[in-house]
Amino acid sequence: MNCVIEGSCIKVFGKAVHALSRIGDELWLDPMVKGLALRSVSSALSAYGGFLFSPLFFQQYSLRSLSEQHRQAIKCKVLMKSVLSLFRCLTSIERSVQECHISITTPTDRVMIQFICRHGITKTHNLSFQESEAVEAMFATHLCPNVLKAPARLLGDMVAHFPVFQEEITLSTTPLKVCLRNYQEGGKGHMKMTCTEMSLHPDEFDHFQIGEDSDITFCLKELRGILSFAASHCLPVSVHFGAAGNPVCFSVKDEVVDATVVLATLNNSESRGPPQPETPAPATPRCADAAVLPVGVCEEHERVLSSQGSPEWIHPLPRISGPTRLCEAEECASTTATPASTKICSLLFKALSSEEEDDEDDGCTARLPVLARYSDEDENDEDYPARSSTVRVEF
Repeated sequence: MNCVIEGSCIKVFGKAVHALSRIGDELWLDPMVKGLALRSVSSALSAYGGFLFSPLFFQQYSLRSLSEQHRQAIKCKVLMKSVLSLFRCLTSIERSVQECHISITTPTDRVMIQFICRHGITKTHNLSFQESEAVEAMFATHLCPNVLKAPARLLGDMVAHFPVFQEEITLSTTPLKVCLRNYQEGGKGHMKMTCTEMSLHPDEFDHFQIGEDSDITFCLKELRGILSFAASHCLPVSVHFGAAGNPVCFSVKDEVVDATVVLATLNNSESRGPPQPETPAPATPRCADAAVLPVGVCEEHERVLSSQGSPEWIHPLPRISGPTRLCEAEECASTTATPASTKICSLLFKALSSEEEDDEDDGCTARLPVLARYSDEDENDEDYPARSSTVRVEF
């Protein structure tokens, strides 16, 4: 096989190599009658990428013999690292390279890539290849219930909001909107990461077909490659997908190039993460609840935070106006609450009483150590002895 690429088409070919380098470590070259195919597969078989360049893309495209045109001809596999190093700096190639010659010969098992540069400079690179069967993802896009088609610039702007280290994203679709958000595995470390979510109206898409609501999660690294390729040539991107667990296909079609990236998605159980145990609603009194649930007291209200993300419930604390209500509250705690909760309630309410009231009150339960005692305006009351004006704190 011999082909010649000239001018700006060299940069397009290099962009395809860059996109495939995000998928796998090996590159398959498959020369066919309908064009030259470049393919790559991830090591885990979770991603596939393929580019088919028609003969119209090349200045010259030919198979060596007529017999090669009617049979499965050369199928070679080379290291992606070797090819990527030749097309790494596309700006320099576009500025200095006039033509690129690619040829595959079976006797020497070599792939020759030759750059014809300005000022009569020629760079020749010979890469060893290994004969291998061609790889291709068998995915019927016409059976997918959901189809989206949008400009690559629109999808690229959405993906640009996610950090480079983001591995997976979730695409949620309904007949009313399309959401794209970063994926959190089982809620692990959700307090340390930024949650990003973007929504698009159906009018933003060139084609919008939603047969069923879906929520799929797939890798972001492989997607960036084909979006970059399509955006550089202002080509629309079509997305075919279905329920979670089924592959999602991103495709770009033009007169001279056809690009396809197929990605595996997480199934429902993996995307939702491990089930969270439900916390039953407590039926014990408020004092007993305080010993179990995290409570933050603000002025005269008790705030209980729900572990399921539901709205906060706020209960007013009972007002204590006299010694009679004080004893009733303590008796309720002693009969219905656990010893730990009784201690909490006793310390809460006893901080309002004096040491002398504790000695005279015989109807309450056993007294616990008081954390703080205070004096107030009752010092002149003749029914009670004078109290100290200092605050004593016991630990």
